[in-house]
Amino acid sequence: MLIQKPKGTYDILPEKAFQRTFLENKIRKIFYDFNYSEIRTPTFEKTSLFKRGIGEETDIVSKEMYTFNENEFTLKPEMTAPVVRAYLENSLYNESPLQKLFYITNMFRRERPQAGRFREFSQFGAEAIGSSDYLSDVEMILLADSILKNFGIKDVAIKINTIGTIAERNIYLEEFRKYLSGHLPELSPDSQRRFEKNPLRILDTKSEKDLQILAEAPVLYEYLNESTKENFEKILSALRSLNLNFITDYKLVRGFDYYTSTTFEFISDSLGAQNSLFGGGRYDLLIDQLGGKPTPAIGFAAGIERLMMILENGNFEFPSEKKLKLFIVTMNEESKNLALRLISDLRNKNLRCEMDFLNRSLKSQMKEANRQNAEYVIVIGEEEIRTNKAKLKKMSDGSELEISDISDLNSEILN
Repeated sequence: MLIQKPKGTYDILPEKAFQRTFLENKIRKIFYDFNYSEIRTPTFEKTSLFKRGIGEETDIVSKEMYTFNENEFTLKPEMTAPVVRAYLENSLYNESPLQKLFYITNMFRRERPQAGRFREFSQFGAEAIGSSDYLSDVEMILLADSILKNFGIKDVAIKINTIGTIAERNIYLEEFRKYLSGHLPELSPDSQRRFEKNPLRILDTKSEKDLQILAEAPVLYEYLNESTKENFEKILSALRSLNLNFITDYKLVRGFDYYTSTTFEFISDSLGAQNSLFGGGRYDLLIDQLGGKPTPAIGFAAGIERLMMILENGNFEFPSEKKLKLFIVTMNEESKNLALRLISDLRNKNLRCEMDFLNRSLKSQMKEANRQNAEYVIVIGEEEIRTNKAKLKKMSDGSELEISDISDLNSEILN
């Protein structure tokens, strides 16, 4: 019986791997254009990093983490906390008061697999650490929007909100709890659990019954002070000046405890029920929570699998792999040795070449050259070795060119 891949994982076969590499390199270039530098952190971290950073009552920490070695280490389920840990441990704040960092990496969550969601998955994202300026929020949203536009993705809605400061939220939560207490038996089990320890996350519910109850709930925005509202309005005004269309959603919260102030999401109906494509916000308290000095920061993260889904649904035209330039057909042992020397030389000149390694017939080798869509074919047999001459066949039209010195193939012909 064949051993199959673990549930919730997937293989990336050659064609898809080429597309993923193209996608990642295109994203990487956009980050560089925005003056972000790449950061890479270990695949696993201390479990305490995620408990302190994300919050013990979040779904990720309470249900979804892959933890091992007697609960000491955890495969990273998200990237903001590891980036902040690396920022503090390596004293990046001494290099520059503003660190603009990005990542493209694999992560792990033990959750129910569904469309665009896996137990091992890939994310890319950005973190700007050190600035409280409202324009940092604007640039982060602009960065996410630029990535989508560079792939020609337009049917995406931007939702944005502000969840204010801890002090403002505490005032709001008193009223929110009072309202919910009258509906507690009707709430979903998850929302009942959150009611005690993190009621704000009830706003993130997907339960239809919960959403009906929340329709009449107090709105957090009404409890924010004027300076918070003014800062939020500056962000919205700047987004309008950049012609970014957005929806102000006062019930939008993020799934992690470290978020403060600005929160945002990019959503797409083409993803179905799990419609969030990008998500992020400001986390001005996280650096302090993880042992550093109070430092403002903002970031976003996005799933590569979901981005691939949207591109495939929209019939995005990925480029083709570099064409096989030359296939050398061989007839005997001596010609095989010569062919190997020839293709080694051409590969050193960055030409993609191939020869037969299965001792196939002339006819089968020609079929293989055609299957691999080779641009040119050379046949080397006893006559070619004796005369040191060969014919270069162009597969697209069948035309042939005499090569006068087979040991010194003219790379200009093959360019």
